[in-house]
Amino acid sequence: MADRQEASVTLPSDPASVSSARRFATDAVVSWGLPDDSDTTDTVRLIVSELATNAVQHTFGLSPFFRLDLVLERDEVLRVGVTDSHPRWPRRLPAAVRQDNGRGMDIVRLLTARHGGRFSVTPTEEGGKTVWIALPWSSVERVAL
Repeated sequence: MADRQEASVTLPSDPASVSSARRFATDAVVSWGLPDDSDTTDTVRLIVSELATNAVQHTFGLSPFFRLDLVLERDEVLRVGVTDSHPRWPRRLPAAVRQDNGRGMDIVRLLTARHGGRFSVTPTEEGGKTVWIALPWSSVERVAL
């Protein structure tokens, strides 16, 4: 396999784009050898869904698009990033505020930690940010292509 494989897509900040982001991410990791029905693929789908939903819901119309990046580095690390142009970084809400929503980033952090991964946020040159997760690829179940 190549030292680095990449896939990215830019989508409108619209709720319908969340399912498109999930499908794109699934197609990418499956093409890189991850079984479609694996727990890890389901985890990637859920993480992408939560990050894309946040990009759509919490940018308050100030980010007309978001970008999903998937990077597989040296068959060791799968990086998933969602970039939007809104300057506000994700933050945890107090429990009283999160009655019916606000748990997305907690889910992402929990799933990332459960799989031995890392969570980070980096600024973009344009003033937005990218929310990244990195999962060890060596621990995921793959199929021979």
